[in-house]
Amino acid sequence: MSTGTGADSAPGHTSTPATAATLAAPASKGSMFGSLKIRNYRLFATGQVVSNTGTWMQRIAQDWLVLSLTGSASAVGITIALQFLPMLMFGLYGGVLADRLPKRPLLLATQSAMGLTGIALAVLTLAGHVQVWHVYLAAFAIGLVTVVDNPARQTFVPEMVGKDQVANAVSLNSANFQSARLVGPAIAGVLITAVGSGWAFLLNGLSFAAPIAGLLLMRTNELHPVEPRPRAKGQLREGLRYVAGRPELIWPIVLVGFIGTFGFNFPIWLSAYVSDVFHGDAGTYGLFNTLIAAGSLAGALLAARRGQSRLRVLVAAAVLFSVLLLVTAFAPGFWLFAALLVPIGIFGLTVNVTANSSVQMATDPEMRGRVMALFMMVFTGGTPLGAPLLGWITDTYGARIGMASGAVISLAASVAIAVVLARVGNLRMRLSRRGVAFVPAAPPRRELVTVA
Repeated sequence: MSTGTGADSAPGHTSTPATAATLAAPASKGSMFGSLKIRNYRLFATGQVVSNTGTWMQRIAQDWLVLSLTGSASAVGITIALQFLPMLMFGLYGGVLADRLPKRPLLLATQSAMGLTGIALAVLTLAGHVQVWHVYLAAFAIGLVTVVDNPARQTFVPEMVGKDQVANAVSLNSANFQSARLVGPAIAGVLITAVGSGWAFLLNGLSFAAPIAGLLLMRTNELHPVEPRPRAKGQLREGLRYVAGRPELIWPIVLVGFIGTFGFNFPIWLSAYVSDVFHGDAGTYGLFNTLIAAGSLAGALLAARRGQSRLRVLVAAAVLFSVLLLVTAFAPGFWLFAALLVPIGIFGLTVNVTANSSVQMATDPEMRGRVMALFMMVFTGGTPLGAPLLGWITDTYGARIGMASGAVISLAASVAIAVVLARVGNLRMRLSRRGVAFVPAAPPRRELVTVA
């Protein structure tokens, strides 16, 4: 991995043995909630759990509102695509800005902008004037802000907790997000049924006051700031070259790109299962999202307990996630389908957290904004391509075929990248009673030559 000014916070120079160690070495365990001992991170986490709850409320309300206005899973897919299209178009530029600008003021601006967007959509909905294009426009606006907010928020984590707690803090961020996901969809389901989607949008807009307050209350002298990079030509290309020469960065990014594009299309699939397969309502949709969130929360806490991120965990979780998705697609009954959503959440979240933290730890601090922007651009930026396609498949061939299609593509990518990583690290797969493991391949035997 990289050397230079960031060598003290990233592992050593990239090499085949380093990749092999990353795949094959056992992970050490740490304190599950170690990062919460740090005051600035506690303020950040508290604000985020409030805001994340509102964000999940808006996501559910937004999807259900579009489905109610149009009756089309494809329209839900278009909404998701518009929200993630800016990341695909401008994501790398967001990373350049995150490397150039101080993170805390940048986050104050982005969090304020997202709060105002939620309030604007709430006003339109509560006034009875909302149309589907309004939802499309709001989704696109949130996506534009996220282009900068996401890499800034990701790279602000090491500045709050220091290099020793990065993996733990990334896992707890995901646990935070998934905890809110347990509450947000349930509240949204009740609000939509009782008083309509507008109140969910309003509460989301107001919820951004919490992270803004947390950022303002931080003690700046306790942060570990990275010196912003001065403006210069070629910084975007520099970030791409940096990633291209490092297998421990590029292959996890490619893997999460496939999983994010084809495997994480739950708004499309779950809304279609609710309306077409199980004939439920907004409460059923909220229940399905809550079950995935319960599994995701468990996966995040397990990742925090592991303390370190290993590529063998990443590829194993990706394969298991894809297989479970395929099995769930053809689950015959309501309760079996619902129960399988929990392990899907566990392994899906494990893929996300393990890839995120391993990429951050392998990246020099001055490059982290651009690398994480590329990570998020690939992970979420593929949604504008995958969501409309899988939405069309779901509308045309049904919910089961739509979900199965995403599962098959994700599984093929997971197996292929597992093979590539094993070859890069000179490893082989070993089957045992404990499962599948990567172990160092035996060196080739030398033949003895007898000289007469």
